[in-house]
Amino acid sequence: MILDEIKKDNVQAMKDKNTLARAIYGVVMNKCLLAGIELKKDGKELSDVDTVQILQKTIKELTEEKENYIKAGNNSEAENIEAQKSLLTKYLPKMLSEEEIKDIIANMEDKSIPSVMKHFKANYAGKVDMGLVNKIARG
Repeated sequence: MILDEIKKDNVQAMKDKNTLARAIYGVVMNKCLLAGIELKKDGKELSDVDTVQILQKTIKELTEEKENYIKAGNNSEAENIEAQKSLLTKYLPKMLSEEEIKDIIANMEDKSIPSVMKHFKANYAGKVDMGLVNKIARG
């Protein structure tokens, strides 16, 4: 599981005294823990798809935070955030390319927007940018 890899890398970061890595791994592990607790209420367990969604959301938050630091002129903090983003992106699965998305849509019987979006959400969660799918489906 992805979360197990993150925990292992967190231990290594502790040994290396890498506070930057430890900080972001701690954030992700806490978010996964909270999500796992919520899922257990429904009798479910945290899956890799859930972990990927947490990672994607965290990367998006880091991107926004980096932009704010750049606006404030704090480039060293922006560089730290970029380093944290790169630590997290290695856990994400390979995203589908625009061509792969077009091919999948072309092979679908029902090419209506709701049907396409539902298909990608069900079958490619965490492996595709849903905004890009929407754009391609409309185009």
